[in-house]
Amino acid sequence: MGQDNTITIIIETVVHAPVESVWEYWTEPKHITKWSYASDEWHAPSAENDLRAGGTFVTRMEAKDGSFGFDFGGVYDEVNLNESIIYTIGDGRKVKIDFKPQDNNTHIIEYFEAEETNELEMQKAGWQAILDNFKKYAEAANEE
Repeated sequence: MGQDNTITIIIETVVHAPVESVWEYWTEPKHITKWSYASDEWHAPSAENDLRAGGTFVTRMEAKDGSFGFDFGGVYDEVNLNESIIYTIGDGRKVKIDFKPQDNNTHIIEYFEAEETNELEMQKAGWQAILDNFKKYAEAANEE
């Protein structure tokens, strides 16, 4: 995705919901705050999203006990409605997310450039936990 020496990590899931619903749950701040964290000890108290090329986004992620928190944000490079999103995180790393319809389901494939501080498996596990949380939320919301 980016520089030649950058390691790209891939995570994926299949969400049992149509791509139009999955897109809405992924991109609208009122939904983002319901799923954008890796474990039940965390939450996302706020989210802002200007979903267009050149637009910015930021999600506040915090430990529920108040011990730690950070803003996860960046700038959108490319947005293709119900198909894909490419963005650059604040630290310069690239992320690409593909939304592939499969009957009444959506296959999400997320590619992200690894950072150099944490072990690759730890990064993959953390991002996968957030994606799994999204799947759980989107499927429950789609049932309503």
